Amino acid sequence: MRTENLMPRSLYKILKMKKNITYFKLLLILPLLLPLHLAAQTIPVGMPVLESAYRRAQLLGKINPHVSFTSRPLFPSQAFGIKNIFYPDSLLAPSHVHNKKSLPFPASLHFAKGNGNVQLLPVIWQNQYNSIHPAGYNDGAMVPAKGYQSLLSAGVYVRYKFISIQFAPQWLYVENKPFPTFYQIYHKSTPPENIDLPERFGDSTFQKINWGNSSIRFTYGPVSLGLSNENMWWGPGIHNSLLMTNNAPGFMHLTLNTVKPIRTPIGSFEGQLIGGKLEPSGYTKGQPGDWVYLNALTGTWQPKWVPGLFLGFVRSFMIYHKDMGPKVYDYLPVFGSLLKAAVGNKATDARRQDQLISVFMRWLWVKAKGEVYVEFGREDHAWNLRDLILEPNHSAAWIIGVNKLFSLPGRKGEYLQINAEVTNLASNSTTNNRDRGNNFFGTGTWYTHSDVRQGYTNRGQVLGAGIGPGSNSQWVKVAWVKGLRSIGLEFERYVHNNDYFVSKIKDARRNWVDLTFGVSGNWQWDHWLLNVQAQYIHELNYEWVYRPAYIFNYQPTYWSPTKDTYNIHARMAIIYRF
Repeated sequence: MRTENLMPRSLYKILKMKKNITYFKLLLILPLLLPLHLAAQTIPVGMPVLESAYRRAQLLGKINPHVSFTSRPLFPSQAFGIKNIFYPDSLLAPSHVHNKKSLPFPASLHFAKGNGNVQLLPVIWQNQYNSIHPAGYNDGAMVPAKGYQSLLSAGVYVRYKFISIQFAPQWLYVENKPFPTFYQIYHKSTPPENIDLPERFGDSTFQKINWGNSSIRFTYGPVSLGLSNENMWWGPGIHNSLLMTNNAPGFMHLTLNTVKPIRTPIGSFEGQLIGGKLEPSGYTKGQPGDWVYLNALTGTWQPKWVPGLFLGFVRSFMIYHKDMGPKVYDYLPVFGSLLKAAVGNKATDARRQDQLISVFMRWLWVKAKGEVYVEFGREDHAWNLRDLILEPNHSAAWIIGVNKLFSLPGRKGEYLQINAEVTNLASNSTTNNRDRGNNFFGTGTWYTHSDVRQGYTNRGQVLGAGIGPGSNSQWVKVAWVKGLRSIGLEFERYVHNNDYFVSKIKDARRNWVDLTFGVSGNWQWDHWLLNVQAQYIHELNYEWVYRPAYIFNYQPTYWSPTKDTYNIHARMAIIYRF
């Protein structure tokens, strides 16, 4: 059976109505179209201030230590027993902010003898600015662009017994100023990477309205089934993750997931299974234009014998909608064999699909107020068990990180927080082995594929690590934190697409590397939350261009200083909690 846009048939028909009914009007009437007798509320992935506050609260031993934080969005009501999930203030420090008498109108109304409620969601206004070139990632519906852009979100949450509607549309405005692109610099097409990853989204200012972090769910006990457009984050990483982040806009997907750990005699389990629709950007030439079906699965186990240890995996498959068949396997390939020989190499390749897989570990030490985590992934199947043993690092990528809180002497409730994370997506020698590739394994750079040419993207942005194909990152952040407040300094070394550099540029002086120095802060006043970030980015050899500095007609030597570029990247988010 084939799907129509992975949404209810009635809703699909509505979207096919006359063009004079605008998308914005549809968003406004959505709560009226859905049955209220149709229960799980989430903290959106990447929500400024609050999401990091919950993870910090777990390091401090304030909330359930059995929650892995490797399958998000979070469901704090179910996972942590918090009534108002947008007010975790008291978990981290004494708070006096949530005084209902100060509200101009009630934020939550109950009906049906307490079996249902309606609650206003926070108003979230996010702003971003890039002075010279696009920069920044893990920003959801925002796009890589020069100039100013703004993302506004608000909405309502409705629940009746086991059924809930979270309606949280987003409005996006992008100034989208021109800047030197790869095509303009080299006078040829963009790098041939088999991926829908445009440098610039059109040539003018634009604005859009999307579903944002909206969902419809049936939740019973620890399990939820529903239709969602929410961003997801899978894996233990904080700055990057290999297969699922909020770097790209959310996409419509059917989901079966846990909302809290399922306790068993051997430990607790969490997980999520999705089937979703990935759309092309419309800005990359040569793309087929068809949408891509994504089937993905993640699972995490917390063994009862090792407190704080979480072991998990992620697996995803992509295939163009037109290439799908009618069998169950076409919709659930994640349950197929992990070894290519077991399913037949030719039969697998004929399906024109791409697999990504990773395994991860997070180890939480509550007494030490810290955690370490690792994720290791492969872009391609292993042929058989022997191949996996001989070359486990074929088409591999990895992330390793640490997160630690240090108590400040004599200052109750104040800490020094240190985050450090290294991400490596660049290919290694086994991936670049042409003999291996010619035999059975058409391999390539992470997130790219010769058959699924859209790559691992949605609307022109990578679903996984925001640094993008073939790139590497080393990131460190040090911050003073108290409650929901923090002031921090950070540094990142970001190597752009080292795979393309090695295969096409081949000049050691022209490696494109960004050195980022930034300051950030979170603050809270009563119902208001503020998040600010300012970064100075020193761009060495932007777009792999080496420009030696000529001084007084002096002929430069091989390692002469270059004329690098500089960029200012700034973000600000203002949140009002009802």
